[in-house]
Amino acid sequence: MRRPKIGLALGSGGARGFAHLGVIKVLKDAKIPIDMIAGSSMGAMVGCFYAAGLDINRLYKLSKAFKRKYYLDFTVPKMGFIAGKRVKELIRIFTHGKELQQLDIPTAVVATDLVSGEKVVFKTGPIADAVRASIAIPGIFTPEKLNGRLLIDGGVVDRIPVSVVKEMGADLVIAVDVSHVKTKVEISSIFDVIMQSLDIMQMELVKSREYASDIMIRPRVEMYSSKEFTNIDEIISIGEEEAKKNIVKINEVIAQWKEPQSS
Repeated sequence: MRRPKIGLALGSGGARGFAHLGVIKVLKDAKIPIDMIAGSSMGAMVGCFYAAGLDINRLYKLSKAFKRKYYLDFTVPKMGFIAGKRVKELIRIFTHGKELQQLDIPTAVVATDLVSGEKVVFKTGPIADAVRASIAIPGIFTPEKLNGRLLIDGGVVDRIPVSVVKEMGADLVIAVDVSHVKTKVEISSIFDVIMQSLDIMQMELVKSREYASDIMIRPRVEMYSSKEFTNIDEIISIGEEEAKKNIVKINEVIAQWKEPQSS
């Protein structure tokens, strides 16, 4: 009898997405296999870095060194404040210039077509292009022009891409949501307005994703800024702690899984 194929759906959430690293480390330590990954926005970036074979401890070190000055290249606002060339180059370097189909773990990257409103799922092609499109937070990053499309953040249409990882063949889905709406938040800049608006817009959609996944892990990182790359240690630790709370349940779900009978 074969074991179930386990898919990981990693959600968007800006800097709070580093909690995904904590979750991945705990799953790895608990010897829970990750057979495929689908990610939106920061979930896509973390997923691709891990699937490219970067050691988890190295990823921890990289994330703590991830400062805004390394990836922000401000531009004259026309379709966004940040040109995104720097971050694209960083992604290319960290993933060794690979294409998605060359990753150690099959990984899908979700973006949004700004013109048609369609969800665009990348499973092949340059990782840097796909992830750059997926992290293009509307109004902050300029959209990514790719294959004749104008692409923005995958979180706009699918914050936690559970359906995508199911389509890839996952029998069981572990979803990670790092983007709760923070209430009583101080709104002091256009960045705050955009990020809070996106979180509010996605609230109802995420409820349906919870029912669609087998396990939903929710690191409570809403007290941290999604735009400031500070407190990375704490964000990762919360990801670890939340994953640890779910290990027994995950193992139970795996043990109870039965292969569907073909009719």
